[in-house]
Amino acid sequence: MKIAIIGTGGVGGYFGAKLAQAGNEVTFLARGEHLKAIQKNGLTVKSILGDFRVENIKATDKISNIEKPDLVIISVKAWQVKGIGEELKPILKSDTTIIPLQNGVLAADELMENIERKHILGGLCRIISKIEAPGVINHFGVTPTIVFGELDKSKTERLARIQNVFSTAGIESRISDDIEADIWKKFISICVSGLLAVSNTTYGELRELKETRNLMVELINEVYILSKKIGVNIEEDFVDKTVSFIDTYPSDSTSSLTRDVWERKPSEIEYQNGTVVRLGEKYGVATPINRFVYSCILPSELKARGLKQ
Repeated sequence: MKIAIIGTGGVGGYFGAKLAQAGNEVTFLARGEHLKAIQKNGLTVKSILGDFRVENIKATDKISNIEKPDLVIISVKAWQVKGIGEELKPILKSDTTIIPLQNGVLAADELMENIERKHILGGLCRIISKIEAPGVINHFGVTPTIVFGELDKSKTERLARIQNVFSTAGIESRISDDIEADIWKKFISICVSGLLAVSNTTYGELRELKETRNLMVELINEVYILSKKIGVNIEEDFVDKTVSFIDTYPSDSTSSLTRDVWERKPSEIEYQNGTVVRLGEKYGVATPINRFVYSCILPSELKARGLKQ
């Protein structure tokens, strides 16, 4: 299959490398020193499941250089999606499928501002990974998994075809019966990332101290209540399940948003706790913990983006 990986960070780099290793024709979109290293030496993946390397792979810094793909996996930061749809349009075939793997709940809608709905699936992934050095991806937590499905909940041939490609590449995946619900379930858990940032803790430190653990549970519960108000189909015991799942994360692990905030880089805060605050206002749901987290991070976010407060 001809595949385009739009964004070769911890997510796109890992899954794209697995797909390339399996013999698919993969083109990676990257930039700067990371791009140069990939073009020269390929991609090295350090993984808790086993290290590997793929060489002689295609990489570019321009979407227009990508030959018309069968599958596009979008793995840039959530705030970069809005600007990508217009660039993607010229390289799409009539049957090209796009799977966005962004954190948050807005990616598919933002893509549909420029791209026909028929091209777009709902998607999410689970992986803790990062760029360790130019050309080097480090996967250090969670079994890498892609969950995807039709936005209208239908079962289609392309879903089975894509899952077969993932399976052949050794990527765990699941076709979702309700991708909206699955996206929201992940969204609920990742909103803890901002709390890690403001409390200056790892997942282990956050969950082990009673005071911060209580904040974590309250934050998760706020987003869960919001999802129910919106009409998302999530089971009643989901908050408990989410806390139990977070308890399995490596104690010293953090999230990409957390690290971005600490490193004074632009982050996904607007697409995580910021989205909770705005939707809470829209639907009349109080979100005080999420509002506190968002408000605390906002000043540094504006500085990271070079914007005036």
